Amino acid sequence: MSFIKITEHPSLHDNLEKKSVRELLEGINEEDQKVAIAVQKAIPQIEKLVTQIVPRMKQGGRIFYMGAGTSGRLGVLDASEIPPTFGMPPTLVIGLIAGGDTALRNPVENAEDNMERGWEELVEHQINEKDTVIGIAASGTTPYVIGALRNARAHGILTASVSSNPDSPLSAEAEVPIEMIVGPEFVTGSSRMKSGTGQKMILNMITTSVMIQLGRVKGNKMVNMQLSNKKLVDRGTRMVSEELGLEYEQSKRLLLMYGSVKKAVDAYRAQQNNESK
Repeated sequence: MSFIKITEHPSLHDNLEKKSVRELLEGINEEDQKVAIAVQKAIPQIEKLVTQIVPRMKQGGRIFYMGAGTSGRLGVLDASEIPPTFGMPPTLVIGLIAGGDTALRNPVENAEDNMERGWEELVEHQINEKDTVIGIAASGTTPYVIGALRNARAHGILTASVSSNPDSPLSAEAEVPIEMIVGPEFVTGSSRMKSGTGQKMILNMITTSVMIQLGRVKGNKMVNMQLSNKKLVDRGTRMVSEELGLEYEQSKRLLLMYGSVKKAVDAYRAQQNNESK
């Protein structure tokens, strides 16, 4: 392999089994502090990706995350948080993991080594040129992800990658490669640690900024969130009350009647405008 696989380099910490709990925690935290800096350095590439995703999604495009193991789970996690947070349908951001949903809880043997399966799954989802495929792999060498990106790019689909090794095979397949070089893991090779943390941060940045650009946030508030529990109903009620200057109970009735903060506020203001004419 011609590139440097930093994710497999020995940890900067040794004799871990001889350390106290406090020493272990401080060592992990010391390494974790490097993650935000690595992500910061990747912001220009993340920006390049987001600015290309937004116009595609405005035309009905979707985001597909592709990954195996921890990387795949994080893609599924980020995708699953879009409907409750921003009130978008679950078909707009889709997480695909090597081995299918079984792999969310248990490893599926050899699933990530299938170079063709990722693209086959995208075809099953009727992938098209308005969509975006983001491959996630700390090592940058996962065949399931590489094969999906290679085929997607060949079909004129926007592709991006998130990896922790510079100039990896995965980066070579992506139109927008995002490399966050977090260095060796606290436990050698355990990419569920710093690499996983950095991946989560980057996926948050991508989808949050895309959703804001699509108008799913007002000010700094989740005005389109799903009212899936009492906490969110209370939060939404307080948003409506603050926005319209109404009492709590009236705000709550409006919110439950219309189903979201934005719809409740818009409906109330439309009614007030009609009454004033």
